[in-house]
Amino acid sequence: MKNVLLVFVGGGAGSVVRYGMSWLFTNGFRSVFPWATLASNLLSCVVMGLAAGYFMNKVDNVPLRMLLLTGFCGGFSTFSAFSFETVELMRTGQMTFAVLNVAVSITVCFLAIYFLSKSNLI
Repeated sequence: MKNVLLVFVGGGAGSVVRYGMSWLFTNGFRSVFPWATLASNLLSCVVMGLAAGYFMNKVDNVPLRMLLLTGFCGGFSTFSAFSFETVELMRTGQMTFAVLNVAVSITVCFLAIYFLSKSNLI
């Protein structure tokens, strides 16, 4: 139950930071390119990469890992988890699965949004 609470708190914080990034970018300047999403994804990947390296190489602190990696990064951007898992596949020599993960994730998710956003299901 403790881990669930840590993920909840971290996820809430990540979501609030994500909202703040969107607000800053949309009120700062107008652009067709989704800069806020790119910045959120990149910053989340930076946090995920630094924290993952820290936990893998030095510390086995499960509560802090739950708060930062699963909670904060998950609430801020799931792209960081997607990127981390793909890198782990590459790191363990599973290049075929890494490429498959990228191709399938992007294709299926894009198509789901494209077709479902055009439907009258809801």
